[in-house]
Amino acid sequence: MIAFTLAEVAQAVGGSMHDIPDPRVTVTGPVVIDSREVRPGALFAAFRGERVDGHDFAESALAAGAVAVLAARPVAGPSIVVDDVQAALGALARAVIERLGASVVALTGSAGKTSTKDLIAQLLEKIGPTVWPPGSFNNEIGLPLTALRADQDTRHLVLEMGARGIGHINYLTGLTPPRIGVVLNVGTAHIGEFGGREQIAQAKGELVEALPTAADGGVAVLNADDPLVRAMASRTKARTVLFGESEDADVRAEDVRLDGSGRPVFTLRTPTGCAQVTLRLYGEHHVSNALAAAAVAGELGMPVSRIASALSEAGTLSRWRMEVVERPDGVTVVNDAYNANPDSMRAALRALVAMGEAARAKGGRTWAVLGEMAELGGESLAEHDAVGRLAVRLNVSKLVAVGGQAAAWLDMGAKNEGSWGEESVHVSDAETAIDLLRSEVRPGDVVLVKASRSVGLERVALALLEGAEGEGAR
Repeated sequence: MIAFTLAEVAQAVGGSMHDIPDPRVTVTGPVVIDSREVRPGALFAAFRGERVDGHDFAESALAAGAVAVLAARPVAGPSIVVDDVQAALGALARAVIERLGASVVALTGSAGKTSTKDLIAQLLEKIGPTVWPPGSFNNEIGLPLTALRADQDTRHLVLEMGARGIGHINYLTGLTPPRIGVVLNVGTAHIGEFGGREQIAQAKGELVEALPTAADGGVAVLNADDPLVRAMASRTKARTVLFGESEDADVRAEDVRLDGSGRPVFTLRTPTGCAQVTLRLYGEHHVSNALAAAAVAGELGMPVSRIASALSEAGTLSRWRMEVVERPDGVTVVNDAYNANPDSMRAALRALVAMGEAARAKGGRTWAVLGEMAELGGESLAEHDAVGRLAVRLNVSKLVAVGGQAAAWLDMGAKNEGSWGEESVHVSDAETAIDLLRSEVRPGDVVLVKASRSVGLERVALALLEGAEGEGAR
């Protein structure tokens, strides 16, 4: 974190200092919420959770080198006491941003946020020190924790913003005001909570509303191929940059194709020139993510030739997102089990089929091991049924639906679309799926594992890879 004295921290968060002998002591380490991550000079934020209370670990955090505890009540040792630790964490992040001379980039969307964030980060770190969140740190706690990792050398701060309702992104942009805002798409993730795509668009568009004016350097990077995102141009005073495959997109992909491994190849065309890109990522859906990253990098001064080169080198930084590992026996496991919604599920199935083309030529099969897509509300039956049907239409060899009612709907959709025999099977849990796959998967097969995070379906992928040696996409 940028160096703050404890007195400055207390002022920024509106807290009172307790048992602090010298308010001039400086926070030189990270701000953490897990006492096991404390390093000398850190500030430990004590959150009260459902199962554990961070205040109970204050003593161990101080013993490990924390200079103070940000707490909701006095603890034994140096502390800054506030009414609300979460709000205080956000206020401290805002204070850091105000001191930071970096370009703040924020992105949102229904699908692809984390993959695109990883791409943007890998491009921008080529031109200067860059901070970005690990995994999906995109909420009221994760976002400020990411911002608080920035220091005086940071040139770029990349932030992912999630939303589960109207006003959420507006709140997050108040904590870490961005100069560049990226909206990827408006899909059906969390549609059960929002009530419809128009409401989702309303929430996602709060990002572009928060941007500075064009005269002050604000830039809205919008998906030209998504009508609901394109329409957000009318909601911002920032300059608009469109990306996509549409002819009028400022940053666009031409001549898109997939190579023999299912990796996208395309010509990147920008206002300053064009270059060839061959992604290391799997699936055509990553073309849009790459274009968004290219648009951001171009706005921050990266030449198109370097953008194309960096995109072609970039991999997956966050775990369980299209992680591809080939076992010694030739079975390929695609672990995409971190999360799922209808849009990302369709994209993953198409990527599986593309990856399986070469396998089919050698007698290999494609397996889709799928679980529940959560938070779909009244759309759940229809969406799971549609994914099951799509698996059949795409000619996926085997569908294994794992879990309860939602999985039964996946299996039902496949059977109603025309699956027969054992092409589609419904199993009750991950352990049964593991037993099935271990007995039936053979060399040359490609196995996709995907579901919402709450299902924990990554256990299937990890079990299939036990003892296997291979290079995972990183």
